[in-house]
Amino acid sequence: MNRPLVVCTLLWISGYALAYLFNLDWLSLYVSLLLAIVMVIYWGLGLKFRIGVCAVLLVLIGAGYYENYDQSNRSDISLPRDAEGVGEASMVLAGFIASRVEVDGDKASFTLMVESQQQEKQEDESSKLGAKPKFVKEPIAVNVKLLTREEQQRAYSWQRADRVVLQGIVKLPAEARNFDGFDYRDYLRLQHIHWIVSVKGIASMQVTQPQTWTLDSLLRWNDQFRMILAQRISDIFPAAQGGFMQSMLIGLTDDMDPVQFQQFSQLGLTHILAVSGLNVAVFLACLLWVLRKLRFTRETCILTAIALMPLYIALTGGSPSIVRAGLMAMIGLYAAYRHTLKDGLHSVLFVGFVMLLWDPYYLLDVSFQLSFLVTIGLIVGVPPVNTIMPIRSQLWKNTLSISLVAQLISFPVSIYYFNQLSLLSLAANLCLVPVFSMVTMPGGTAALVIGFIYVPAGQALAWLVAKVNDWVFMVVSISSKWDGFQTIWPSPSIGWMVGYYLVLAFLVALLIRLKNEHHKAAEPMLKAVRPGWQLERNGQMKWNWMKKNLPLPLAGISLIALLVYAYVPDRWHSAGEGHVDFIDVGQGDSILIRSPISRSVILIDGGGTVSFHKPGEEWKLRKNPYEVGSKLLVPLLKKRGIQQIDYLVISHEDADHIGGLQAVLEQIPVKQLVYNGTFKPGPAVEKLFQTALDKQVKLVKASAGSTLKVDTSTELLVLHPIPGEAAEGLRIEKEQNGQSVVFMMRMANTRWLFTGDMDQAAETAVAQMTAASKSIDNTHTSSLFDAKDKPLNLPELMQQGPIDVLKIAHHGSKTSTSNTWLQAYQPRMAVISVGASNVYGHPHPTVIERLQQHGIQIMRTDWMGEVQMTVNNGEIKVRTKLKMDR
Repeated sequence: MNRPLVVCTLLWISGYALAYLFNLDWLSLYVSLLLAIVMVIYWGLGLKFRIGVCAVLLVLIGAGYYENYDQSNRSDISLPRDAEGVGEASMVLAGFIASRVEVDGDKASFTLMVESQQQEKQEDESSKLGAKPKFVKEPIAVNVKLLTREEQQRAYSWQRADRVVLQGIVKLPAEARNFDGFDYRDYLRLQHIHWIVSVKGIASMQVTQPQTWTLDSLLRWNDQFRMILAQRISDIFPAAQGGFMQSMLIGLTDDMDPVQFQQFSQLGLTHILAVSGLNVAVFLACLLWVLRKLRFTRETCILTAIALMPLYIALTGGSPSIVRAGLMAMIGLYAAYRHTLKDGLHSVLFVGFVMLLWDPYYLLDVSFQLSFLVTIGLIVGVPPVNTIMPIRSQLWKNTLSISLVAQLISFPVSIYYFNQLSLLSLAANLCLVPVFSMVTMPGGTAALVIGFIYVPAGQALAWLVAKVNDWVFMVVSISSKWDGFQTIWPSPSIGWMVGYYLVLAFLVALLIRLKNEHHKAAEPMLKAVRPGWQLERNGQMKWNWMKKNLPLPLAGISLIALLVYAYVPDRWHSAGEGHVDFIDVGQGDSILIRSPISRSVILIDGGGTVSFHKPGEEWKLRKNPYEVGSKLLVPLLKKRGIQQIDYLVISHEDADHIGGLQAVLEQIPVKQLVYNGTFKPGPAVEKLFQTALDKQVKLVKASAGSTLKVDTSTELLVLHPIPGEAAEGLRIEKEQNGQSVVFMMRMANTRWLFTGDMDQAAETAVAQMTAASKSIDNTHTSSLFDAKDKPLNLPELMQQGPIDVLKIAHHGSKTSTSNTWLQAYQPRMAVISVGASNVYGHPHPTVIERLQQHGIQIMRTDWMGEVQMTVNNGEIKVRTKLKMDR
C-alpha cells in the first residue's frame, strides 16, 4: 500500500473489465455514488478488513461508472416503424462535418454530427416530407458515392465544421458475419456511432462553409495545417517515401503503401509507423536543443515545451498512444520545472486513469492497451532485467533490456489482435529502432522545418534521410520474405494472458534472487544446528535444496508449457472432432476443413472481390481497396490458428473463388495446391500460380477417380473433371464453371459433396459416371498424387445415395442443382454460399423450391453468416453466426 494511486487505478480498471465481461445491468452511476459513500464511511470508521472491503467497493464503483457510460451510449435517431424490419430508411439529415473528410477514388466518407432528422414519407409522392424535423445531437457515419470526377474534386473541398444537409439511406452498420470476424457495428458503437448513411452523388447534398466560430473551427484549422505539412513532406521527399514519412512524422496514413505496411507488420515494427512515445521523445529533444541554442533559460525552455505539447498532440492525430505520451511528458516537464522527483509509474497510471475517466472505451482500444502495457512494463521491468543481464556495457545492457522487456510485455496483446510473431522481431527492433529514432525522425523533422523556410535545403536533407530509409526498406523487405521466421498464433484467452504475465513476473523475480545470491559473500556450508536437527538432517537438507533449486526450472517449464499451449491449443482439446466451416466471404466460396485425427487443413477456394472499371475511370480506383483475402480471410485463418494449409483446393479460376487466395499464399504456408488442370488467362490467375511456384508449392491436377487419404477418418474422392476432359498439359479455358473440381468427402462416418460452380451438364456427367461405376470392381482406386492412370472405379461410400451435406453449386444459380442431381445424392442438409443482397439474384427461387420439395434443410450465408459444422462419430452439429429471422 506504499503506492495507493497504483492500487486504486488497477482496481478501477478491474471494475471496467468486470462490467465489460459480464452483464451487470443493476449497476449504474447512482449505485456507484452510493457505494462511494459507503466506502468513505467504512474507511473512516476503521472497521475490520477495511482494505479488502474498500478494494471490492472500488472495483464495483468503477464497474458502475463504466456500465452507466455504456448504457448511455444509445441512439436518438429513430427509423419509421415499417422500416425497422430491414433496418434502413430514406431520411433527410442536417448537421455539420465532425471529422476529417477522406476522399478515396469514388468514395468520400466523414462523420456527420446530426442536429436534426426528417423522415421521408413512405407514400406515392416520395418528394414530400413527413413529420417536422426531429432535433437530435448524434454522430453518424456518411459514405458518399461519387459519380463523376467533378464530384470528386468538389468532395476534396469539404472540410470539418462545414454545414451539411443531405438525403440518403440510413441503415445499421454491418455486423460480424463470421465467428471471430471484425464487427464494424461494434467498432462504430465504441465511437458513439450507431448508423451509417449512404448517399449516391452529391446532388443529394448541400454543403456550405460555417458562418459562426465553434470549437470545431480549431480542429478545422488543425486539419488544414496537417494537410499543409503532408503536402510539404510530399514535396521534399521522394514519391515512394512520402506516405511513409507522413505516417511517421504527423500520423497521416492515407498514402502509406499497403505492401510496405505489411512488411513492417510481419517484423513487428508497426509501432515505428504509428506516432507514439518515441516521437514525443524525439520532438522534445529537438525542441529543447533548439531553445537552449537560442539561449533561453531553463524555466522558459520547459514552459515552452509544455505549452507546445498539446499542439504537437493535435498535429499528430491525437491517438491514444500519443495522448498518453504527451500527457506523461507534460507531467515530467512540470516536475522538472518544480524541481521535484517524478515517479514514472505514478505518472503513467494517473494519465491512464484520467483518460479512462474521459472515455472508458479507451480500455478496449489496442493502441491504448499496448501503449500503457509497454510503458508500465518498461518502468517496472527494465531495472530488474538490467540486474540479471550479463553485459558490461551499460549502453548495450539498457538497449537490450528495453527491447526484450517491450517484446515480452507486448507479446500476449500482439498475438491476441494480430496473431503473428516474427522470430526476427527482437533483432529487427534492436537494429532498426535506433536508426529511426536517431536519423529518420529527427532528420525528417528537421527537413520538414527547413523545407518551409527554403525548399531546396529541405530537399537536400530529405535526400540524405531517404537514402538511409532505402537501406532500411531493403532490410525490411528481405527479412519479411523469410517465411521460416514467421509464426502464426491463435488468439489466446484472457485467462492465458493473465497466467503468462504472472509466470513471467515470477521468473524474473527468481532470476533476480539468483543473481543476488551469487553476489553474496561465501558462507560456511554447515553451521551450528539446533538440538534434534541431526534426526531430520537428510530430509531437511533435501527440502532446502528443493526450495532453492526447483522454483527456477519449474517457472521456466511453466512458461514454455504456456507458450506451447498457446501455439497449438487445438491439440489439447476437441480430440476426434472434425470441423467444416463455410466462411461468409460475400458473393463467393471459401470452405475451411480440419480433419479429426491428423488435424490436417484443407481450404477450398478463397472468395474474391469482383470490380468493374471502364477505360477512363481510373479516378474511381481506391488507394487501398477492400480485398477479401487480406481483409477477411487471412485474419480469420490466423485467428483460428491455421499455421499451415496442407491442401489448397481451387475449384476453378473465377475471381469470386480465387481472389482471396493471393493473400493466403503470401502469408500462410501452403504445401499442395489442387486445381482443375486448366488456365484462365488473366493477370490475377497468372500472379497466383507464379506465387505458388515461387514459394515451391506443389501443383496437382485433379481428375475424376483420384483419391486423397487425409487420415484414417477422412478421405477425398474427386468426381470431376472427368478424365476425358482433363487432357495432358495445361489447357486454356475461359469458361470455368463447367470445369469445377467436384469431390466427395468422407469424414468420421459422414459424407459431404463439394461442387464449386459446376453446371447441370457437369452434374449429369458426374451422376452418370458414378452410377456406371457401381458395375466396376471397386478394389482399386488411384491416388491423387501418385498414379497417372485414373480408373473410374469408385469406393462404395463415394457413390450415389444419401449424403449428409451438399454444397450447392454456383451460389444457388438456376444453372445448377437439378432434380436429377438431388435425387442421385439425396442430401440431408444443403449449404448455399452467397452474398447478402447480391446483384445476381442468387439463390434462384427455383433452386430453393427444389430443395424444399426434397425436404432438405437449407443453410445460406447471406441470411445466417458463417455456417460451422462439427463432426464427431457420425454426428454433425451446426451453428451459425447470425440467427435466421426469415
